[in-house]
Amino acid sequence: MKLGIVGLPNVGKSTLFNSLTKAGAESANYPFCTIDPNVGIVSVPDERLNVLKDLYQSQRVLPATIEFVDIAGLVKGASKGEGLGNQFLSNIREVDAIIHVVRCFEDGNIIHVDGSVDPARDIETINLELIFSDLEILERRIAKTTKTAKADKSAEKELAMLNRLKDFMEKGRLAKDFETEDEEEEEYLGEYNLLTSKPVIYAANVNEDDLADEGVNNEYVNRVREISQKENSEVFVICAQIEQEIAELDDEERKMFLEDLGLKESGLEKLIKASYKILGLMSYLTAGPQEIRAWTIKIGTKAPQAAGKIHSDFERGFIRAEIVNYDYLVECGSFNAAKDKGLVRSEGKEYVVQDGDVILFRFNV
Repeated sequence: MKLGIVGLPNVGKSTLFNSLTKAGAESANYPFCTIDPNVGIVSVPDERLNVLKDLYQSQRVLPATIEFVDIAGLVKGASKGEGLGNQFLSNIREVDAIIHVVRCFEDGNIIHVDGSVDPARDIETINLELIFSDLEILERRIAKTTKTAKADKSAEKELAMLNRLKDFMEKGRLAKDFETEDEEEEEYLGEYNLLTSKPVIYAANVNEDDLADEGVNNEYVNRVREISQKENSEVFVICAQIEQEIAELDDEERKMFLEDLGLKESGLEKLIKASYKILGLMSYLTAGPQEIRAWTIKIGTKAPQAAGKIHSDFERGFIRAEIVNYDYLVECGSFNAAKDKGLVRSEGKEYVVQDGDVILFRFNV
């Protein structure tokens, strides 16, 4: 999974990136501190893996991972060259979802590029810059498809859709709200990789005082939630500064620190839950003395395709999957003990994998 971080300058983007990835990206109180994109890869916390490691006495644990890409802050007029322009948006065109960091706190010591805190205005500013960037992509595609359509009439359908989509987005609307007429148009839209067609997770960055109650009494956070609800996006509340402090602690200290703050989970854990939810993802597990591993797949994936995540040969030569529920496995103490109790199932090609399934694939190629 790959997530891109966007937002205005000085909203806490790079501080959040630092805390999530411990990558030490530069973060300072002036616009355009981040020039080159920062990239960091983070392991997805999953306590089940450590339990299975002890159970199997495994040599190593391989959790699922998330790649974060942090780009320079965008300002109004970026598409026309203001600030650093939108030259860095190409760095997040390949991401699965966008994390939009929104400032939801007052602090006279931290400059806001527009002079005041206003989440609705800030969200609109970023959305417009993403739209302008997408329109550049569409204009290039229209020029190319217009030439193709002169020699190949089958391209006329795509050209008509491109022009409809361009007209739609020029009204300030997002590509994900565009209604395609059939599956073919849906495929076209997917090919363009438009930023405004990607799922969005809003990170409402608050001060420490608003963290424990999830910003319930913070009017800025509530405004972000209203916008998110209309867009079918996700929201999580975070204090980027606190997250950076948490990132410096070991597991035991982190747990105590969170408890002192009245928090059940870190910002990274909140973000991962929001990411998995909005992208429709889940994890199945494989276990053995060599390694314990989590594999991220789409909800609804059938057994052969899940096996294909490990290796294409597993999918091609799929015979069956031997599956035990994680809780049953831990309760029984071993795969064989679970099998003796009839808790290991043999499933075929139509089986839909469930979150927390511990799977042994049988295949032959």
